[in-house]
Amino acid sequence: MCSHKEITLYRKRLIPPECILLKDDIILEADETHILTKWNTLKPKKDLHHGFSCCYLDKGFKVSKFLREDDSLIYWYCDIVNYEWQDDHKTLISTDLLIDILIYPNGQLKVLDLDELAEAEDKHLISSDLLKEALRRANDLLTEIYAGNFENYTRIMQDL
Repeated sequence: MCSHKEITLYRKRLIPPECILLKDDIILEADETHILTKWNTLKPKKDLHHGFSCCYLDKGFKVSKFLREDDSLIYWYCDIVNYEWQDDHKTLISTDLLIDILIYPNGQLKVLDLDELAEAEDKHLISSDLLKEALRRANDLLTEIYAGNFENYTRIMQDL
């Protein structure tokens, strides 16, 4: 892997179809297993102002700390993703596989967008193999959460 200062990040979506250069994301650290970033919202929202994300390259998910302007936690937002390196590990495309898991400060958990995953398969936007892999990755993350191990994925961002 090249120096984290040389990595270019893209976020690709299936629904709606788009691929966005994350030009304003700041990479704080990177190695073979993860990339930690700091960012401000691309599109301003009522509560969401900024946050941090950790791409777990070996797990197929991204855990983000969504914060208000006053740095208070809104929730942890977990994206099930597919990572694809290009240009000798200088460009990383993170494709959103549509399943999202939110964890609120009070411990409440929500799983979102399973209907979008089915729609993506109906419209042939995702292969059967990748759909199954998305479900397996979501199951793996939920298993970790239910086992009380989610802190293993948030610890890196706790003091940020």
